[in-house]
Amino acid sequence: MKIHHLSPDEALKSLISSHDGLSGDEARRRLSEYGPNRIDKVQGEPLWLVFIKEFVHFFALILWLAAGLAFFADYRRPGGGMDTLGYAILGVIVINGLFSFWQQFRAERAVAALEKLLPQTVKALRAGKMSLILAADLVPGDVILLQEGDNVPADCRLLEAFSLRVNNATVTGESMPKARDAAPSSEEDLLHGRNTLLAGTSIVSGDGRAVVFATGMHTEFGKIAHLTQTARVSTSPLQQEILRLSRIVALLALSLGVVFFFIGQSMGLSFWENFIFAIGIIVANVPEGLLPTVTLSLAMATQRMAKRNALIRHLPSVEALGSATVICTDKTGTLTENRMMVTALYLNGQILAPIEVKRQRELARVSRRFFEDALLCHNLKETVVAGKPRLLGDPMEVALVRMAKTCLGEHITYPKINEVPFDTDRKRLSTVHQTPKGPVVYCKGALEMLLPLCSRVQTGAEITPLTPEARQAFTHALEEMAANGLRVLAFAWRELEEGHNGAQVEQDLILCGMVGLEDPPRPEVRGAIEKCREAGIKVIMVTGDHPHTALAIGRQIGQIQSETPAVITGDQLRKLSEIQLRLALDAPDIIFARVGADQKMRIVSALKKKKHVVAVTGDGVNDAPALKMADIGIAMGVIGTDVAKEAADMILLDDNFASIVAAIEEGRAVYDNIRKFLTYILTSNIPELVPYLAFALFNIPLPLTIMQILAVDLGTDMLPALGLGADPPAPGIMQKPPRARQERLLNSSLLLRAYLFLGLLEAAAAMAAYAFVLHGGGWVWGERLGSRDTLYLQATTACLSAIILMQVVNVFLCKTPGQSLFFGARLLANRLLLWGVALELFLLVVIVYTPWGNMVFGAAPLLPEVWLFMLPCALGMLVLEEGRKWAVVRWRGKKGD
Repeated sequence: MKIHHLSPDEALKSLISSHDGLSGDEARRRLSEYGPNRIDKVQGEPLWLVFIKEFVHFFALILWLAAGLAFFADYRRPGGGMDTLGYAILGVIVINGLFSFWQQFRAERAVAALEKLLPQTVKALRAGKMSLILAADLVPGDVILLQEGDNVPADCRLLEAFSLRVNNATVTGESMPKARDAAPSSEEDLLHGRNTLLAGTSIVSGDGRAVVFATGMHTEFGKIAHLTQTARVSTSPLQQEILRLSRIVALLALSLGVVFFFIGQSMGLSFWENFIFAIGIIVANVPEGLLPTVTLSLAMATQRMAKRNALIRHLPSVEALGSATVICTDKTGTLTENRMMVTALYLNGQILAPIEVKRQRELARVSRRFFEDALLCHNLKETVVAGKPRLLGDPMEVALVRMAKTCLGEHITYPKINEVPFDTDRKRLSTVHQTPKGPVVYCKGALEMLLPLCSRVQTGAEITPLTPEARQAFTHALEEMAANGLRVLAFAWRELEEGHNGAQVEQDLILCGMVGLEDPPRPEVRGAIEKCREAGIKVIMVTGDHPHTALAIGRQIGQIQSETPAVITGDQLRKLSEIQLRLALDAPDIIFARVGADQKMRIVSALKKKKHVVAVTGDGVNDAPALKMADIGIAMGVIGTDVAKEAADMILLDDNFASIVAAIEEGRAVYDNIRKFLTYILTSNIPELVPYLAFALFNIPLPLTIMQILAVDLGTDMLPALGLGADPPAPGIMQKPPRARQERLLNSSLLLRAYLFLGLLEAAAAMAAYAFVLHGGGWVWGERLGSRDTLYLQATTACLSAIILMQVVNVFLCKTPGQSLFFGARLLANRLLLWGVALELFLLVVIVYTPWGNMVFGAAPLLPEVWLFMLPCALGMLVLEEGRKWAVVRWRGKKGD
């Protein structure tokens, strides 16, 4: 039998212990056998291996290859500038590797956060004597003493309990404190056993004595920690797309290199000349600036999200959130405020709000015993925090006291002279107080438990016999309040005679009313849920709370709209096969209630197998494994545990569900922005490639040097690309459905537009400017020019300047890929983009008109007529792209008709 099924004596016997605890020698022996009571670290990859991996992923390997080829080319033909290119590529690899490693290092601290939740010392009985020992020294069989305010250090079975209640929210997700006693439990699941205390939970009220039956990694807490540590870290959609993009870039660059190697062979070039030419082709087609641009763009997006109260811990998660198709959200503290509140009173035969009773002073006066009951019948402790009085204990009882004080308008302090404690069988609490009129018993609890004890009912100032009709009225009121998701408590009282028999106080009671309490939804959640619905994002509540409570909250916030939603409990989920679970997830409205940590992971796994991009929110230890498995885990920053925060990719600084919607909007903008600057960066590859082809095919001086290619890829292109990465979300972006998981970042339309339209236009302009300068300087076909010849320097400068000038126009064309530049483009909304363009033009001036720029980039000053020649080319590119957009819109319109 399981330990929670046994009696206290049987439980001690099964652990070979006694009510006096273990002897010191036996405790030391067991400590050596079972190990310390702490969370063990799963042996992961050593830091040095994690560090190395950041420099050998696929895109990094492409850059390593490009750098190696550049150094080899410089070795075969010194002085061509290829070594500078090689060093620049190495710098890109190192900077990105170090940044990524730092992000990975910060993410590996979940175990330390788990350990912070466990108490450092605990009161334990050793050989009948109470000792204060380290929590790490606890062993199975130890008998410990716990009281209000203590954290539970290990999984325990209660031996004695006195009005003991425990907050299980961090482990099971249940919002209400649970009463615990020492009697054997009939629950099959140990998590819900009424005589068990779980490591990582806390004692809300009462005290007790318990025997430890599991420590360290054997506790339920430890099992969750193990799930958190071993859960496979999901690869974000962006990471997958970057990997795919890397493969395409590598294949394209190598293919072009091979093709033009054979073209050179057919033209009679020597093997080494041809080989160096092929290397130039390959390196020119590797977008060295792509990786730093993506990284920096994501970093800037995290800054924007932080201003909207969403703290991003892992950069790729920025875009992953924008791709989310499903949000699995916890209830307590995420959708609700995690505080109990009285929202309904049943008095005088009617259901009223507390504010209505407060206004009806006569009703409050005649129902005084009811409010005295709510004010006095509790186990709260009064304390002073920061100079202010504060009540410690069950949040439900705190809410009742506040309600009673508000409605009565005064505070009553009648001394407590007796108590019949609450337990899960009785489902009620009774306290006896000495009032000016003599002793009075006040009782509160479940209506079904109070009705058999009551013989009379109070209606206003009248006390009459409790008739079947009165019983039915109370039952109907209970059902109505419960249907609204309220937890309902009934109240009764009776005046006692002096010298009363304490065992007989709960008899012949007077039923006086009921209270409905709720953990209210956050006011902004309903609007956020509606925005998610408009954006095509499904919201699924996954909670450890009761299904009726979860369903009622779901209806209040608008998550549940159908008449017959799917509500699946943890017990039902265990019986579902993988296929059945996937089919159940197709329901328009669905709630999972009473689920454990492993079951949350199963739900996330099933959704991912259905090709969803899954975001998971949570705040407790029990949420951590699912947070880590999800495409993006979202933890609550205020009430969230350290465990949840360390396992998550994003932390809500204000615990506001609505902040998720704002973050999704930013995430969607990030994906669109990456496509924008990807188009922008790839476009310049063609005007960098064509000069090499012209050099090889037409026997002309090389129109663009390696240093000038670097000036574009790692210089002038970077700043405007970052500006595109910071573009604000487009209007209406949240009215569109999430992009399909199979939609590619780099698709055929993007490649065609970048390479075969915009790229060719830029290449034509660059080669035309190059030819214009050569022709104007008197160059004739076949004439050789030295690398330091002024005419040659001016010609290559014209080629470079034309590329940069065309890219200035291109950055605005890429900013508005689906709409005209002249209608609704909000060109001035992005200041970073405008600064980027200004700096791009400034760098161009530095390169062309300063001695330092001329020396480093092999440039020379240009005459005004060269600029006048290039400007119509830039204008022509603008007109042609606007014409293409108009044609596409017109074609789509006809297709729609």
